[in-house]
Amino acid sequence: MRQFLASLCLLTLCSGSTFAQADSLMDMLSGNIAEQKKEPVTNTFKATRIINGSSVENLGAGVLDFRVSHRFGGLDQGLENFYGLDNATTRLGLDYGITRWLMIGIAHNTFNKENDGFAKVKILRQRKHGMPITLSYSGSISVQTTPAPNLPAADSTEWFFSNRLYYANQLLIARKFSDRISLQIMPTLVHYNIVDSTKFSNNTVAIGIGGRIKLTKRIALTGEYYYRVTNADLLVSGQKTYNSLSIGVDIETGGHVFQLMLTNSQGLTDRTSIGQTTDSWEKGALHIGFNISRVFTIVKPKEFRKSGGGAAW
Repeated sequence: MRQFLASLCLLTLCSGSTFAQADSLMDMLSGNIAEQKKEPVTNTFKATRIINGSSVENLGAGVLDFRVSHRFGGLDQGLENFYGLDNATTRLGLDYGITRWLMIGIAHNTFNKENDGFAKVKILRQRKHGMPITLSYSGSISVQTTPAPNLPAADSTEWFFSNRLYYANQLLIARKFSDRISLQIMPTLVHYNIVDSTKFSNNTVAIGIGGRIKLTKRIALTGEYYYRVTNADLLVSGQKTYNSLSIGVDIETGGHVFQLMLTNSQGLTDRTSIGQTTDSWEKGALHIGFNISRVFTIVKPKEFRKSGGGAAW
């Protein structure tokens, strides 16, 4: 009897230990699954812009990006303008990451002598086993600094400073489907304080789509297209406008990305490239361009300050 009771106690202890180990294992598995669901998807795109428009990528907190965007004149301009080389436009910009989810930027554009500023906010972030998309909001404002037009003496209309202002609002919805393929949709509203005629709306609604296909470890193909839902027949200074279409190549070099593209948009602000592109692919009025940037760490991340490590970028 004593032997039976001893065996029963031993079996009970072993069973309790086994169940405890099983519970511990289940807790570990549950913890791992929870951590996997929190793990974010990174590098949906390799730069903060796909080509002309913004991507869902943000700069890290405390990181400053000096960005140069350049578009040559149209290839259809012939030898007289050296196929666009003599009629180039440039945008010089400074972008800064305030937090992991907020970045801002300012820039000067030689096209229409325009200054612009923007803010980009990351609202949702794609997770490997959770949230299926990354969602950001981008809002920009630009001011044209060219001289005011000479209005006819008989015209009593006053030229206001507000006539120079333009606004753009975008939702950036992206998903990284694999290590090689990423897609982004951009519902867009561009507001012009002044347009050529009352027959046009001051608001242009557009839907953009962009994508990236990685070919090698350092090279990827990119594309970007904006379809105007409204103001498709908008005139700018009497010129017909077209939907913006761009294709490009991203080349990663030492932690930086050099972007080379072919586009029918010479303007480098949202309001010009999305709603006021006056060149078309059909007519061969295309522009070769590039984006280059140099990144500086202005404020070191906390983990680097604690460890005494170097710059994060």
